[in-house]
Amino acid sequence: MTTIIPFDSSNSSTLSFLQPAAIDPVACTLPLLQYRVPAGFPSPADEYVEKGLDLNTYLVRNKAATYFFRVVGDSMTGAQIHDGDMLVVDRSIEPKHGHIVLAVVNNEYTVKRLYACNGVVELHAENPAYLPIRFRENEELQVWGVVVGTVSRFAV
Repeated sequence: MTTIIPFDSSNSSTLSFLQPAAIDPVACTLPLLQYRVPAGFPSPADEYVEKGLDLNTYLVRNKAATYFFRVVGDSMTGAQIHDGDMLVVDRSIEPKHGHIVLAVVNNEYTVKRLYACNGVVELHAENPAYLPIRFRENEELQVWGVVVGTVSRFAV
């Protein structure tokens, strides 16, 4: 059986570039509108304002265990994760079947969907151009953290 283990950062110098999630003590609260907007609908009126939305609070549940990574490549486009997007990764969440995870495979980072069912452990891309990464009996998969969100920019 393949073992899924947390990545041990104490043995790796490659983690020195990572920074914990920087939470601004002054909340960046934006208005959250309760009206669901179909594409093309004009801006809703002020009476639809429900409450403020703090993106830090929405995306970061555990500040000490949350990190941001920039995506390179197109293997996860089917999960709406695109080249240049920022991943929000939480190390405190236990990885489970179906989670999108940041994993270390052969000393390289990759983001893939975790498949762990009936004793089979694989990392699946969300792009048919990429084959699953399969793990054999007694191999270890090191999961660095679970992806809890992404941040995308559409305009500069």
